Amino acid sequence: MDLFLEGLESAFTWSNLFLIIIGVLIGVFFGALPGISSSMAIVLMLPFTYYMEVLPSIILLVAIYTGSAYGGSITAILFNTPGTPEAVATTFDGYPIAQQGKAGRALGLAISASAFGGVVSILIMLLLAPPLSQVALKIHSAEYFALTVLGMTVIASVGTNNMVKALISGLFGIFLATVGVDPIVGVERFTFGNVELLNGVELIPLMIGAFALAEVLHQVTTREKSGNMNMGSQVSLEILKLKEFFHHKWVLIKSALIGTIIGILPGTGGSISSIVSYGEAKRASKHPDKFGHGAEEGVIAPEAANNAAAGGSMIPTLVLGIPGSPTTAIILAALTLQGLQPGPQLMSQQPLLLYGIFISMLLGSILVFSSGRIAVQAFAAILKLPYYLLAPIIILLSIIGSYAVSNGMFQVWMMLLFGVVGFLMKKYAFSPAALVLGLVLGKMMEENLRRQLLISEGSLAPFYTSPISLLILLLAVVVMFYPWLAVRFKRENNTV
Repeated sequence: MDLFLEGLESAFTWSNLFLIIIGVLIGVFFGALPGISSSMAIVLMLPFTYYMEVLPSIILLVAIYTGSAYGGSITAILFNTPGTPEAVATTFDGYPIAQQGKAGRALGLAISASAFGGVVSILIMLLLAPPLSQVALKIHSAEYFALTVLGMTVIASVGTNNMVKALISGLFGIFLATVGVDPIVGVERFTFGNVELLNGVELIPLMIGAFALAEVLHQVTTREKSGNMNMGSQVSLEILKLKEFFHHKWVLIKSALIGTIIGILPGTGGSISSIVSYGEAKRASKHPDKFGHGAEEGVIAPEAANNAAAGGSMIPTLVLGIPGSPTTAIILAALTLQGLQPGPQLMSQQPLLLYGIFISMLLGSILVFSSGRIAVQAFAAILKLPYYLLAPIIILLSIIGSYAVSNGMFQVWMMLLFGVVGFLMKKYAFSPAALVLGLVLGKMMEENLRRQLLISEGSLAPFYTSPISLLILLLAVVVMFYPWLAVRFKRENNTV
């Protein structure tokens, strides 16, 4: 308790509060720009921290991370263009709600769930960081593979009412995940001699093309020339009221816990947590048929999860010195540049610093409310533009975001290609969302499956002898067959 109070005192200075506010604003802004990730935002701000003291410098970077976790949902909801990979699942229901003229409601759901998920993960971090980190060390390839299988169960139900077409879209994404250098033996696959493809199909250009550019093409080919986007004349943020928090309490709590637990696992991040949480929310819902058409839980679940994952990923980063995500790897480097060695010794030698960081993240999650409101109004103003002006802005941002991936035109061409692919998929009722999920999960699934088989010399035993792996795989089976069993059970009851 003494450390908590001292950490609160160190974070609660005017200068540190100012840095938290500025950091969250920067994070929300960069998170909302497609292709400009939280990692890039932190890298850009890193030089400004060289001459700052340790705590203020890390507070600024962590605040950017906190803000960016929410920022991706703004463009996901308003333009069907996830600002970050973590916000892909938010488009499934966030954009349909916005198209109903309730963009302010969708944004309010996202910001409320984001703040809740962030606060829950930080409270867990304050209470249970050391023991949770030790548990995370026991998670190996078999468990990671099982986790991706659980994520894969969502693919059949996203982006389209046709399960077969959703599965085909997901399988196409998994195929794209095999492009590049083999992660185990280093053999080139499907590169056709192109050096740019050695690293595989980049997620960001594919995501921007399949969502942003495809949506522009869809709007241009289907809308009235004088029509405007049906999002209401004025986007007014509708924050969840207290009674609404209680109404959605189980979705919020489950999603925040899922996000925190998955975030603790090194190398997973918010993308998988948001997908798993979305699938769980749909499974547990009394009205699963509403998902994909504007279900409020479909926005709450992924947003609570990916923001909780941001907090969860800081636990192994600070306590073990193992980055929980690409962004926390940069924060880890920033700590090293300040002359600190993240890991168990940091917990014993610099506990005040750690608690100061934890509490600044807690404050950052709360300040997302005010900072998010500012960003929402800025982006909402863009919606007032006629679509013939709005479309070029979206295309320009798409080009900039794709170019920033490797500072070359190849990724821009890839974005344009997947823009056409995404448009055709949408036109013929295939699922661009399932395509993206297949790519995200496919790489992780293949790598961990093959690594585990290599370690076990081809034996499948570790996948079902590990209690954690077995539990996750059984959960995946339940999630996969639950809708079918529920419908059958309901029919049998109706016939009795």
